[in-house]
Amino acid sequence: MPSPEHEFLSDAALDIMDTTSRSGLYTYKEGKRNLFDFSCELAKDWSKAVSGQTLWTHNRDGIDKDLRTLLTENDVSAAVYVARHSTANKARVAEVAGAYKETPLGERLSRLRVFWIPGDFDADDEDARKNTYDSLKEDMTRDLLIHVTLGGLTATDVARFATSPRPGYPLRILSHVKHHGFGNLTHTSKLVGISTSPLKEEVQRLFLLGMLESDYLTGGIYRISDRGNAILDVCSRLRDHIHGNLGNNKEFEHVCRLLGIEYLKVDVSMGDKIGYKRIPVGNGKTELRYDSENPTAFLMTHVYQASLDDSVVWHDPYFELPSV
Repeated sequence: MPSPEHEFLSDAALDIMDTTSRSGLYTYKEGKRNLFDFSCELAKDWSKAVSGQTLWTHNRDGIDKDLRTLLTENDVSAAVYVARHSTANKARVAEVAGAYKETPLGERLSRLRVFWIPGDFDADDEDARKNTYDSLKEDMTRDLLIHVTLGGLTATDVARFATSPRPGYPLRILSHVKHHGFGNLTHTSKLVGISTSPLKEEVQRLFLLGMLESDYLTGGIYRISDRGNAILDVCSRLRDHIHGNLGNNKEFEHVCRLLGIEYLKVDVSMGDKIGYKRIPVGNGKTELRYDSENPTAFLMTHVYQASLDDSVVWHDPYFELPSV
């Protein structure tokens, strides 16, 4: 019979993935557990399975069995292990994982995500339940959900993307490549309405950022990557915010905070001056100046400028699927 802690943590893992889907960045569907303590499917225009085990009272052999079950499952994009923190448990997990490195299953270790829970966690303590849930949500969103659903996008990626000096161009290019491909600079230049020199520079930036990918080391023929799709997803929801269609979305706020995007601090009523703020200049007067130290201001400027015409196909939010 599973302990109360085991049941709480297994349910919490599913609930975190479910509630975070309300960000509109992916859909959630609970799956059949079979051999696992929890299982679900995360989907966008692809579907990725997540399966997990919970370790609370297992012995050494139980840890070995859990990891073997997680690593031998074929059609899993992420294998989650929610485990009780102790020196013995950490040592055993490291030992078993190390043993698998030299086997054919070694390449699957990259999909394993271990989340450690304080060893003194008591599921009967309401404060402990809340604190543990909040901590697990922070860790799972950062290390699992962003990795699986947003292509490993980071706050650094977002900041570098936003610093393009050509507002709206990167989004126009990503959208075009996603829907029409990219094989010829001159031809693409005519289609997107960007001259060849700045187009080449922006494409190279996006390639170096991992938002475009190619089978060739130096690029040339490009396709959009998971990370490129992710920035389009995020910017589509930011466009909803600019137009007053996002509403109060705490889950999206949480994901954005992890990506360094503080969109609620940018005044979206500024129109073509979005990204500017009023700075005191003395004698009770203020002056509009661009917030050049704020990556979010740059990003919102890109979104606003790209939304002025029909050059970008904005992604609709992904809605929740019924559980099975």
